[in-house]
Amino acid sequence: MSRCWLTGASSGIGAELARCLLEQGHQVALGSRHAERLSPLAEQFPGQVLLAIGDLDDPRQVAQVAACIEQAWGGLDMVILNAGTCEYLEPGRYDPQLVERVIRTNFLALNHCLAAALPLLRAGERPHLVVMGSSVTWLALPRAGAYGASKAAVRYLVESQRIDLAREGIDVTLVSPGFVDTPLTRRNDFPMPQIWPAQRAASHIAKRLPQRPLEINFPGLFTFVLRLLGALPARLRLAIGRRLARHEQE
Repeated sequence: MSRCWLTGASSGIGAELARCLLEQGHQVALGSRHAERLSPLAEQFPGQVLLAIGDLDDPRQVAQVAACIEQAWGGLDMVILNAGTCEYLEPGRYDPQLVERVIRTNFLALNHCLAAALPLLRAGERPHLVVMGSSVTWLALPRAGAYGASKAAVRYLVESQRIDLAREGIDVTLVSPGFVDTPLTRRNDFPMPQIWPAQRAASHIAKRLPQRPLEINFPGLFTFVLRLLGALPARLRLAIGRRLARHEQE
């Protein structure tokens, strides 16, 4: 079974994915800022869990987590960079600090984790890098500028790294979900079509990871429609976005 580092393991998709991986018999370094949320899993799966506690926004703490993993296991066979956040920009109130927060957590923290994870993957067996993106990168949506920009940056970085890492035998999978019922999405004040429970999303991901696909998308119809709309001419995309914005305000 694999030695895996999973970030964002204390809630949402990460918490459910942690359980899936542990039930499959993997050793999992569970990443979070909150050790108390992970202790029940450590007790339930003795010998399989390594607590990887730290603030991923701080590169020094990320390096300490990586050093702990290296000392315990020597290397990693799979890394799942799942941690992230979401905040929305309100029309007429552009907030550069909000944008910085979202970019820092969703992209820069991932960048620190990637730098720390790659040496451990190179020491692993059949290494596999998995990164949580978003289906929002296919179509610009109102209020989602900060979140969408951060995930668009993640997509480009992952797809570029996939090319560079192929020569080293490191497989790379990008996960692009639609809406999933998590503590973050429960704060949303707009309709979320085809929303999935976090357990279903985690099970869907876990079942597909052994095939090492380039991308995992879900729900199928929702992501297909987003990709189709995203391929329309720019003025049509603008018209769709304006219509969605009006609906959100009503």
